[in-house]
Amino acid sequence: MKAHLIGELLLAKGLVKPAEIKNALLVQERQGGRIGEVLVRLGAISTQTLYAALAEQLACPLLSAEQFDEAGLRATMSALRLPMSWWLDRQVLLWQEAGDLLVASADPLDIDVREALADEPLAGNLRWHLLLPNDAETWARRLRVEVNALGGALDARALRELAEDAPVVAFVNNTMAQALEARASDIHVEPGERECMLRFRIDGVLHTRSSMPMDRYPAIASRIKLVGGLDIAERRLPQDGRISTRVAGREVDIRISSIPAVYGESLVLRLLPKERGDVGLHRIGMEPDHMAQFREWLQWPNGLVLVTGPTGSGKSTTLYSALSHINDGNRKLITVEDPVELRLPGVVQIQTQSDIGYTFARALRAILRHDPDVIMVGEIRDRETAEIAMQAALTGHLVLATLHTNDALSAINRLVDMGIEPYLVAAALRAVMAQRLVRRLCPECAVASADRGPLDERWARLRPRLPALAEAPAQAGWLQAQGCAACSGTGFRGRVGVYELVTVTPALQHEIAQSASIDRITQLANADGRRSMVEDGLIKAARGLSTLDEVLRAASAQDDPVA
Repeated sequence: MKAHLIGELLLAKGLVKPAEIKNALLVQERQGGRIGEVLVRLGAISTQTLYAALAEQLACPLLSAEQFDEAGLRATMSALRLPMSWWLDRQVLLWQEAGDLLVASADPLDIDVREALADEPLAGNLRWHLLLPNDAETWARRLRVEVNALGGALDARALRELAEDAPVVAFVNNTMAQALEARASDIHVEPGERECMLRFRIDGVLHTRSSMPMDRYPAIASRIKLVGGLDIAERRLPQDGRISTRVAGREVDIRISSIPAVYGESLVLRLLPKERGDVGLHRIGMEPDHMAQFREWLQWPNGLVLVTGPTGSGKSTTLYSALSHINDGNRKLITVEDPVELRLPGVVQIQTQSDIGYTFARALRAILRHDPDVIMVGEIRDRETAEIAMQAALTGHLVLATLHTNDALSAINRLVDMGIEPYLVAAALRAVMAQRLVRRLCPECAVASADRGPLDERWARLRPRLPALAEAPAQAGWLQAQGCAACSGTGFRGRVGVYELVTVTPALQHEIAQSASIDRITQLANADGRRSMVEDGLIKAARGLSTLDEVLRAASAQDDPVA
């Protein structure tokens, strides 16, 4: 095996910084341990990154958990001189292939294991492999004959001891690092009757990452709750918490939510990296006509501009991009958010604290005394917040805010349902936009669509309705997903927005003030050139960025006039 220092290898590959190596060496000097493990513990790299480098350093292939045959493992390990429990305690897997004894371990340098193999009659030609600690632990538990049930009557002290156990800490840290590397936005921990499912939401779609026996669930759930500041002894009521930490070399805010379910608490961790690269309007995927319209909105001196959509539809990213665009140093920009997801230089950003009564409404009142030009409200949740936002919009401020509705025009009814008078909505609301995120086709493996006929017919009906969109292709280039290693077999990688923009014209103002029906308001908006999210998504599909099925999945199929 090669003997290059792992720190030097990581440094040469640009996976760590010299300062991180220096810091890890200081920690190693005080606390001991291997340098790679210290780097993972400090959050400089993920376990996946470390083991990929170790595989190169030690010339050992890195195996995944799916590459093992359970029957073969049991047969080989049962025939060894030492009992299977001895190997499983050290999380070592052994099997035979072509007369050779193959060994997979998270620590191939373990001297006890090597000495035991030297005395093993079956150990002729040894072939070593690396295995991630999580995978090694999962297989070790799966292969055990005895059942280690923890039971359900654990007190807070026992739960805390479980949560602070080193393998549990490593498992939770590694899971968060793997989620970030997989570009996941959320981690879902869902207990069942016999197994606990671990799922990642990637590009808006949930993917099952692994399953584990329920005997592991109390320790893992307690660890997650502990780091999020939740009460680990309380399992009957919903709880919310958050933590700022460093994972795989990146600063991350993590929002943690727990709700009691039949088999235990279901946990969701929302991952919010503090550094998201370049933020700007050029990255959100608007068509040229929509972009020109949105830029015009941002130059208005006052009024309320709403961005609507469900959780996870990219509303905050759109508003951050808008603030970045208008942040020219000539205007005072203030935001009130829960939480502050991205730090913007030159913008005063306020984090609400509901536990001490510092709500959106209270923060907005204070903001108005700071002479702002542009105010961003993270979310209008109640009547009080809506009223103050309306007043600010009517008194010389441009207010950008988000609201949870299905489409753009539903925002009008939503505000009225909150208790805002229709005439006040008509006076303050200047524009409203709805959006969704659709998955981008993977550029590495997307292929031409096999069934172009129905798609071409749709495009032929829609294209004449888009005179403002001079850049729309006359001949659509329909593609379909295939799947490859770059996109983990899904056929998609990344997301792009689809949008619906409506400017509140004097005619619309009049109808809103008169409490007109949504059908009448929609009729006027369509006459002014409104394009639905499905229509906007069809343009994205015609450009080869996504597929029609993906657009209909993300947006509302009912709002598809070209079907």
